Amino acid sequence: LLPSYESIGIWAPILLVVFRIFQGLGVGGEWGGAVLLAVEHSPEGRRGFYGSWPQMGVPAGLLLGNLALLPLSLALPTEAFLSWGWRIPFLLSIVLVGVGLFIRLRIMESPSFRQVQESDTAADMPIMDVIRIYPKNVLLAMGMRIAENGIFYILTVFVLSYITEVLGLSRNVGLIGVIIGAAIGLFTIPLFGALSDRYGRRPLYMFGAVFSLVFSFPFFWLLDTGSSVVIWLAIVLGLILGHDPMYGPQAAYFSELFGTRVRYSGASIGYQLASVVGGGISPLIATSLLALAGGHWWLIALYTSVLALITIVSTYLASETFQDDITAEHPEERRYLAGST
Repeated sequence: LLPSYESIGIWAPILLVVFRIFQGLGVGGEWGGAVLLAVEHSPEGRRGFYGSWPQMGVPAGLLLGNLALLPLSLALPTEAFLSWGWRIPFLLSIVLVGVGLFIRLRIMESPSFRQVQESDTAADMPIMDVIRIYPKNVLLAMGMRIAENGIFYILTVFVLSYITEVLGLSRNVGLIGVIIGAAIGLFTIPLFGALSDRYGRRPLYMFGAVFSLVFSFPFFWLLDTGSSVVIWLAIVLGLILGHDPMYGPQAAYFSELFGTRVRYSGASIGYQLASVVGGGISPLIATSLLALAGGHWWLIALYTSVLALITIVSTYLASETFQDDITAEHPEERRYLAGST
């Protein structure tokens, strides 16, 4: 409902930035709480599968958003769509806000955290404590998130402008590809989460990161064919074989890297800081690299390759956690508590 620049001048971008900051704070708290409740309430040996369900909010939101956007894009003239048509899907999302609020007002703390509360050992300053106790795991979580999030925005956001501005095709070509990939993701994300319960988090995560590296250049080769079907295939392959094998096990993996006292903060910091430095700016970086290379994509492919390499190294250095007892006190926490008493 924000007025345009033509209506209120400089206050339009100022208000937009302020609202985005509040939205960012909300997302920062939402993800960590949602995945921890799913992971800590899950049955033995099913944390990857149960933790993948909150992750399905991304493809579900992508699917619903683009399904709402596509008919408006087709039905409205460009001027009307850019003026007010794009606002309609955002207004419809008030229904989801109501559902989320209803759930949150009735949800209980997990058994693991209640146990910490009852022992009176909850962290007073969990953000500071997690940085003191788990500095390596915070950095590894960030590194593991970099490619998953950064390349995701290339596949779902930047690709739309590339298809229209560079290839000269209709924006609906890209939207349809994203919709197909998101619809498939509703099945592949929980599948990869479940597979991580059987085979471990690291192998699945490493597969997605390596595929993302190998696919960096072929992705743009496929786009440049100009064929709608091939473009859809490129987007879908990047999502279901690159992004989803990382995103499915991610909630359980990041949760297991930290002890119960600081798990919320640890998982959230690793996840959200990487979102800022990896995902949030990747379309802007890609656009700048495209201009720098004179309209060619090779620098963007090199950029996504670097993101993938960071995640590959981080995943290699991270320990396997899928068989760990999530309620057990970590040695790092024991040493820290012993030193602080």
